[in-house]
Amino acid sequence: MPAPVSAPSIEAFHAALSAQDRAIADELRSAIQNALPEAEGKIWHRHPVWFLEGNPIVGYSRLKDALRLMFWSGQSFTTEGLSPSGSFKAAEIRYRAASEIDAQALAKWLAEARVVQWDYKNIVKRKGQLRRLP
Repeated sequence: MPAPVSAPSIEAFHAALSAQDRAIADELRSAIQNALPEAEGKIWHRHPVWFLEGNPIVGYSRLKDALRLMFWSGQSFTTEGLSPSGSFKAAEIRYRAASEIDAQALAKWLAEARVVQWDYKNIVKRKGQLRRLP
C-alpha cells in the first residue's frame, strides 16, 4: 500500500524559494503569526494563506518579479499602501527584498484584517456575492 500523500507545508513552500524570497516570506510569516495567533495557516491553492473561522484573511505567493502579500478584504482597509487586486475586495503589495517591508504598515494591515472581513468562505453558496462580516 503506498504511503499517503501529505499536504505541502508552509515550511516546504519557504524551502523552495530563493534566499532573497525566503527572507521576505520568513518576515511575513512571523508578522502574520504574531498578529493573528489564532489564525490557521496552511497551503491553499499552492500558497501560504491564513484563515479566521474558515475565511481567508492574508497570504502570499511568488510571482515572476516579486513576492506578493495579499489581504482578501484589503480594499476596505483605511491604512494606505495596498493596491487593488482582482475583481472582489482583495488588495496587495509586492516585495522584491525584505528591506522593503514596512513593519508598522504591515502591523496596521494585519490589525485591520482581523476586524475588516468580507465573507469569502460563503462566496460560492451566495453565487459570487460578497457580504461584509459584522
